[in-house]
Amino acid sequence: MSSRIVVALRIAAPPEVVFDAFTGDIALWWRPNTLFSFTPRSPGVMAFEGGRLVERLASGKVFEVGQVRVWERGARLVFGWRQASFAPGMDTEVEVRFELVDEGTRVTVEHRGWDSVPAENVARHTFPNAVFLQRHAEWWRALLVGLAARANRVQLERAGEGEP
Repeated sequence: MSSRIVVALRIAAPPEVVFDAFTGDIALWWRPNTLFSFTPRSPGVMAFEGGRLVERLASGKVFEVGQVRVWERGARLVFGWRQASFAPGMDTEVEVRFELVDEGTRVTVEHRGWDSVPAENVARHTFPNAVFLQRHAEWWRALLVGLAARANRVQLERAGEGEP
């Protein structure tokens, strides 16, 4: 069994708007989950900067979640994802696809590579694989709902700028 999750959500905004909200406004829609925190000092503020996804902690320290591997505005984003408890060689990857569907965007998140992280690792909370993946997928679904709200707000703001 592959240790990955796949979740998707349709958002009523064009792919470029949703991509920009995902990458540029992540601090506005990202909601931390204590079950899946990156460091013992989380939560911090999430940001894409300098070719990487980081969490800026209240102490001023920066934790690198992962390097950006693919950046195709409005189409695809791939980045590494690791937690502070990961040993060298433990690596997961998030791929986000932004597909034009009707007059909106289907955002699909695939978070893969969890088979490199043993069940006894604190990141997995010793949950059986199926339970862990289900809980993680539920969190990604909630994150996408937050992204949708942000993208819809941006779309409305942009539409308002075009009116006389």
